[in-house]
Amino acid sequence: MTTGLLSVSVVIPVRDDARLLEVCLQALATQTHRADDIVVVDNGSTDDTAAVAERYGARVVTEPVPGIPQAASAGYDAASGDIIARLDADSRPGPDWIERVVQRFQHRPDLDFLTGDPRFYGSTPVVRWMGKHLYIGGMYAVLTPFLGHAPLFGSNMAMRASTWRMLSGEVHRDEQNIHDDFDLSFHVRPGMTVLRDRDLVVDVSARPFQDWASLRRRLSFVLPTVRLHLPQEAPHRRRQARRRAREASAAG
Repeated sequence: MTTGLLSVSVVIPVRDDARLLEVCLQALATQTHRADDIVVVDNGSTDDTAAVAERYGARVVTEPVPGIPQAASAGYDAASGDIIARLDADSRPGPDWIERVVQRFQHRPDLDFLTGDPRFYGSTPVVRWMGKHLYIGGMYAVLTPFLGHAPLFGSNMAMRASTWRMLSGEVHRDEQNIHDDFDLSFHVRPGMTVLRDRDLVVDVSARPFQDWASLRRRLSFVLPTVRLHLPQEAPHRRRQARRRAREASAAG
């Protein structure tokens, strides 16, 4: 077990989502284990995102280059905690979310990444079902065997700050039309540990699936993200590298 209490930074990249951000920050204000640092990355907002963040005591980092990859990376770079937890503006964490995150890392010194599941709200039951079973279910079904570990879900995830520092120069932060969490998933090194905790659930808006245009835009980012990592990141090579890393760790 890790000794000493781990500090936690929560990073939230935002663009023109002040109202949803306020709900997210209200949820963070009532946590059983409060964040040591909340970093809101204002990614060129024209609404009062920055004012809302400051009103709740969050630290605002301005990232003028549009795109979640750049904004998320800027937030991770600015985070001061031992653990960097990630939410999106439309995430609504339960009151024990940070406490659960800290416990997982506190009890697992080998843990590099923790990823949870969404519970979609808003829209219609059919849309929420599609988001859960087709999009999220499909993501885990396809990408887990491809990556050799569970993919990271950016609306509900955490990682050690030391792990981010190792990978920060490798991620494709300058790309715009990719999924930053999938991209980071590809950069997980063979000896790093990823845990998918299905009990770590955060309410997330179903708006990306509410119409075909929104869903198509989200899906259109998947292939460009994957292409950035082929052929050097072919599935069999990833599995072989992770197997060698496990064998080396066991032998050591």
